[in-house]
Amino acid sequence: MPMLTPIHQRMGAFVLANLFRSATMRIDELADAVGASIATANRFARALGFSGYPAFREALVRGFEATIAPVERLRSSLESPASGAEVFESSLAQAAANVRLAQNSVDAAKAEALVEAVLNAQRVFVLGYGASAFLAGLMEHGLTPYCANVQSLALHGGPSHAARRLFTASRDDVLVALAFPRYVDDTIVLARQARQRGVRVVALTDSGASPLASIADLVLTIRAERRLAANCDTAVLAVIEALCDAVAHRAKRSVEAASGLTEFVLPWLVAPPMLNGAPAVPSVAQSATSARAPRRASAKRHTHTEPRET
Repeated sequence: MPMLTPIHQRMGAFVLANLFRSATMRIDELADAVGASIATANRFARALGFSGYPAFREALVRGFEATIAPVERLRSSLESPASGAEVFESSLAQAAANVRLAQNSVDAAKAEALVEAVLNAQRVFVLGYGASAFLAGLMEHGLTPYCANVQSLALHGGPSHAARRLFTASRDDVLVALAFPRYVDDTIVLARQARQRGVRVVALTDSGASPLASIADLVLTIRAERRLAANCDTAVLAVIEALCDAVAHRAKRSVEAASGLTEFVLPWLVAPPMLNGAPAVPSVAQSATSARAPRRASAKRHTHTEPRET
């Protein structure tokens, strides 16, 4: 810094204070941020030993690749015009491709090992943060009828509360950890601690280069690429649903469990009205008429009546 000119020192201070932001900025954006010209920004990069601003920015990006990728894809997408319908169709096609790839790439032996691990575990802990927290909740929801003790650690108490629960875990338990770009450090730390306590760790992640892969006893890699966001959850959810179906098929007394659960939650389920053995589906016009009818009737009626007890 002492060897730089005052304007270059101001640029250097901005970059040091905003590393991630600087890595995603074009040369004109960086120049505007510090009140300099594009030529000054180029000279700043050369003063640091780079051939120019592109090489300087490439060095900044290094290490942020997975984090920055969605931003860069969104930037390039906005530069090429497309209709909403075209983007919609492209997103669905990519999700479908991810599911097909998951179907073809999930190893049968690993899938069987995962089902066995869940069925034989005394307790099943499911861990995930960020977007994976919602996937962890869905896995807990799907496994609960068929496993005696399933606990999602994606709770309001945060990672410290998850650590308290994992403190009681043993070799008889299994931890299913989900980590996809962008990886959340809490997931990695908790999975590592669980492994150190002898808990069997199963990883659902995107590749063998994932920081979770080196910790887990069993790794299922699921492609989760998405053009305009960090990752696509479609294929991950498909694998979770496949696991829940396999566990339901293999679990003892699964029919009794599913039937009992359905009967228990029946008071909270709404069944459509039946007409001649088929659901009665009113038209939009009928719905609007029936919605207006009570208001017209009430407008004509002025007598006060007490509400009936039900």
